[in-house]
Amino acid sequence: MNDTNDAAAQDPRTNGATGEAEARPADAAAADATPEAALAAALAKSEEHRNSYLRLAAEFDNFRKRADRELDNARKFAVERFAQELLPVGDALEMGLKSATGAAAGALQEGMEATLRQLHKAFEKGGIEVIDPASQAFDPEWHEAMVAQESSEVAPNTVLNVVQKGYSLNGRLLRPARVIVSKSPGGN
Repeated sequence: MNDTNDAAAQDPRTNGATGEAEARPADAAAADATPEAALAAALAKSEEHRNSYLRLAAEFDNFRKRADRELDNARKFAVERFAQELLPVGDALEMGLKSATGAAAGALQEGMEATLRQLHKAFEKGGIEVIDPASQAFDPEWHEAMVAQESSEVAPNTVLNVVQKGYSLNGRLLRPARVIVSKSPGGN
């Protein structure tokens, strides 16, 4: 009877406590499969990973194209609000030109001043600031010296006269103010 107990213990089909069939994992059972079946399973898994990669690559490509389109539109239409602010200024200039043919000089000047105020208001809304440094110290980062003129009335390196106003956009220089700067009399 000992021989049958030993045989039952070694037979994996039995439910004996020492049976190895219960203790083997599923992967070990797959290892017993034919090499062709294992190859087919690996190829199927490989194809699944390839398809997943292709889907992700396509999604990323679509994302990149959409981002490029949005960036291109942002560049094209970035000044749209500013342009809308300038339209009334252009209209006012056109009306001023039409009415200039018989208008008195005072009325024409008033109209031009009103248009200039409207333009400066549009500049302000667009983040453009006027640089008008009259009587201020010369700053080479914001001003361009056209001429240095002797003056005993103001300190050296002071802006005597503004030839052309400058402009900045949100703190970045668009155009420096062109100025005449004072220098000490008899100095270089």
